[in-house]
Amino acid sequence: MNFATWSIRNPTPVILLFVLLSVAGVVGWVRLPIQNLPDIELPTVNVTLAQPGAAPAQLETAVARPVEDALANLVGLRHLRSQMRNGAVHISAEFEIGTSLSGALDEVKAALDRTRTMLPDDLLPPAVSADVVGSNPILTYAVESATLDEAHLSWFVDDVLGKALRTVPGVGQVERLGGVQREVRVELDPVRLAALDVTATDVSRALASVQMESSAGGVRLGGGEQSLRTLATVATADALRAVALPLARGRWLRLDQVADVVDGHRERDQAALLDGAQVVGIHVYRTRGSDEAATAAAVGRALDAMQRQHPGLVLSPVSSRVDYTLEQYRGSMHMLLEGAVLAVLVVWWFLRDWRATAVAAMALPLSILPTFALMPWLGFSLNTLTLLALAVVAGILVDDAIVEIENIESHRRRGKSIAQATADAVSEIALAVMATTLTLVVVFLPTAMMPGIAGLLFAQFGWTTVIAVLASLLVARLLTPLLAVHWLRPLPARPHVHGWLMRRYLATVQWALAHRRITLAAAVAFLLGSFGLLPLLPTGFMPAADQGYVDVGVELPPGVALVDSVAAAERVRRALGDVPGVAQVFARVGEPGDGDGASSLEVRRALLTLTLGPRDQRAGQQAIEAQVRERLAALPGARFSVGGGNLGTAMTLILASDDARLLRNTAQTLEQQMRGIPGLANVGSSASLEQPELTVRPDPHRAAELGVTTASIAETIRIALGGDADAVLPRLNLDTRQVLIRVQVAPALRADLAAIGRLRVPGREGPVPLHNIATLDMESGPSQIDRFDRQRVVTLSAGLAGIPLGDAEAAVAALPISQAMPAGVKPIEAGDSELAGELAGGFLLAIGAGLLCMFCVLVLLFKDAFQPLTILSAVPLSLGGALMALLATGSALDVPAMIGLVMLMGIVTKNSILLVDHSAQAMRQQGMGRDAALLDACSHRARPILMTSLAMVAGMLPIAAGLGADASFRQPLAITVIGGLATSTVLSLVVVPVLFTCIDDLRVRLRAGQRNMHPAR
Repeated sequence: MNFATWSIRNPTPVILLFVLLSVAGVVGWVRLPIQNLPDIELPTVNVTLAQPGAAPAQLETAVARPVEDALANLVGLRHLRSQMRNGAVHISAEFEIGTSLSGALDEVKAALDRTRTMLPDDLLPPAVSADVVGSNPILTYAVESATLDEAHLSWFVDDVLGKALRTVPGVGQVERLGGVQREVRVELDPVRLAALDVTATDVSRALASVQMESSAGGVRLGGGEQSLRTLATVATADALRAVALPLARGRWLRLDQVADVVDGHRERDQAALLDGAQVVGIHVYRTRGSDEAATAAAVGRALDAMQRQHPGLVLSPVSSRVDYTLEQYRGSMHMLLEGAVLAVLVVWWFLRDWRATAVAAMALPLSILPTFALMPWLGFSLNTLTLLALAVVAGILVDDAIVEIENIESHRRRGKSIAQATADAVSEIALAVMATTLTLVVVFLPTAMMPGIAGLLFAQFGWTTVIAVLASLLVARLLTPLLAVHWLRPLPARPHVHGWLMRRYLATVQWALAHRRITLAAAVAFLLGSFGLLPLLPTGFMPAADQGYVDVGVELPPGVALVDSVAAAERVRRALGDVPGVAQVFARVGEPGDGDGASSLEVRRALLTLTLGPRDQRAGQQAIEAQVRERLAALPGARFSVGGGNLGTAMTLILASDDARLLRNTAQTLEQQMRGIPGLANVGSSASLEQPELTVRPDPHRAAELGVTTASIAETIRIALGGDADAVLPRLNLDTRQVLIRVQVAPALRADLAAIGRLRVPGREGPVPLHNIATLDMESGPSQIDRFDRQRVVTLSAGLAGIPLGDAEAAVAALPISQAMPAGVKPIEAGDSELAGELAGGFLLAIGAGLLCMFCVLVLLFKDAFQPLTILSAVPLSLGGALMALLATGSALDVPAMIGLVMLMGIVTKNSILLVDHSAQAMRQQGMGRDAALLDACSHRARPILMTSLAMVAGMLPIAAGLGADASFRQPLAITVIGGLATSTVLSLVVVPVLFTCIDDLRVRLRAGQRNMHPAR
């Protein structure tokens, strides 16, 4: 049954179908969340193991390796990343895509339980969590108050503001930046401790055993059942001073006899500053899958309500990823509308009939709305990739309708009635329309089904395109004929006269058919020249985006104090504050370490966020980043990194080895050589990170003689200098929170090496001064140890300052140390390099699968294996134009350009299908000769081919021009498609007829050979 003619006879169900699809599309569009990029949900489980006071080298041997060995055998494990820092091990277990996150979480916990007996006794219970929150904050605010001091403001942010924001739908986490944490400090006096013959450990343990609450189950009194609790806590720091502490041998003392009790705050490990003024900041993270725009709007309403309730509160926006997301959304929608209007204008220019143009134009909204209807069911969102898919197919969606309308007009000119002309035209073109649509579908399906991270990233792009193209086929086969019958008017019969351009074109085709060798040689030369352009193109990963803010990372040597980091951040702010285009500077001092998340902070790190002014009032972000790098080059004493944290803005290299010394030396050599590569900025390595260490070396004989154990020495030093672990500290129970009580010596004494030596440790006959049984020295050791897949690694990083990722990787690979890498050191791809390699492999696989699927579909539709070869011959003819367009515009061969090449495969075959299908029909049904049939096809199909090609070019022109919002990602794709479409359209109109004759000759020879091999008997 012919669906097109059926729709003409049965208009009611067709109209109802598209009304329902349109309504469902509007509902789906309202329901779709708005995001920047699709959520890439890699099943990842994070494990944190804390052993207070342990050095990184000790943690690597005693904790990290046993745990890694236990996790290495888990099913589906992809990578293990471990990081050891003072007192803590952070392990990230990344599983293969498709692994159940809850199942992975259970398996990790079970593996840790099996390993617990192999780990140190003083290791705290592990913290195991799964990644369910986005890795980057969507909003950052600075909080100030005219009525609250820093301590009360910090608690207000934690308790009131944080709780209010966590109830907002879509908010996954609220993190405080800067501020202080209230804490009661019990500052011991070593002199008074010595006078009373008491150690710091004695006081800490005695206080923890007294200041506590304990439940003892239930008891029956008076015939009823009551719960039983032991309450032995004080409610204030003043009352704590009078607490009596029981000691060994029946002794006791009051706490104020050996210590001063201060109700203050714990030692600062972070600070936040807005344009140099100290503030408290907040990061707001969204849950995965939530609507960025809706979440940000709800957060804004919650903060407005908070400011109305607390008049002295001032909330200043610092940075917002949502602004960029909304800008991209609005820009994509505008470009979609602009492209659609331009495509419709192209149709009108050719047809000069507003009714026919309106029929063709209906295909655009009626193809996009069903796509919106299905996207929520598939879990998609309105993001850069799905909107890009709709924007770039705006010209494609009208193609089938254009072909049908143009063919209907051709039949109208023969004097037929509208109904007859429509029925004959849509039946004649049915196979070609079906073939062109299905080839596009099978091209994009492999893109949607790519494995790994590439599949997660581009599945929504591929499926959105496939749904929209299939919807356009439905419109072309059902609605377009129906609208044509009822809207178009009959035309008087008139002979078709070719214009001068068509006459010149047909003469060119005749010449090409008469000189096939010359034509094919020219086509081959063009193809070889196209491949010759490949080495001239830079290769990249993602084009640099202009997101409206620049992050400047500051890294100081290990061992610096927070005040030094704040001073360094202020020097950077003053150096960058007058850079044109920078509106404000927000500094966070005390940043998480690499790969650590927010579980612990390093005071030697700072992150400055430069908020840029409106895009139309400043230079581009890349130009501003270049000025920032120039200013930072004059600042000594710190490492800097510049960028917005986007994909493709940095290069990461990992060197792995079991030989720590060889690994460090190789990494340092590579770092030095990388500094000489132009375009690489802020080259750094984790190999040179050494921190000062206070080492305590007991005298074994003296310690044994006095009955002092190494464990008691370590425990005393840890408690006296840093306090006990938070998990075992006593607490003040207040109405709304618990305040930790930390026992340690006074700050001035913790900085005095001689005073530390006078600390007393428990011995057989009583406390013994530390310097009597141990030697104290200042040495150095690694501040951080990284491991990757159970090997020690060193990470090297560099910012890409105007050089594509592929060129940077090639330059590093050409360095002497890379060419002669020591046998015991192995480079590992990581970060953007790993993702870029995976994406490149995925696209090559998608291109190969797409070509194979196109061939199979065409064979099934045409019931012939030779005609599909002719059709696919147009694919390589598009390569030269695409590469020349990229080269002319200075664009790199990156991910968007590769998407454009995939699109070209499906688009350019449409032209060949129209020519080959018409030629085959003319030869088969009308008995024309081959050359006559080809010329007839060229005369009838050149016009719709030009119309569809120009409509697609017009639809992509706003994207290629980069109008409106930041088009850094979309622009290379549009440039690739426009360039490839231009050359393939021109060349295929001439070369495809010649190839048709060559392949037809081959078919004739093969059949003649078969007859000769099997003569009739």
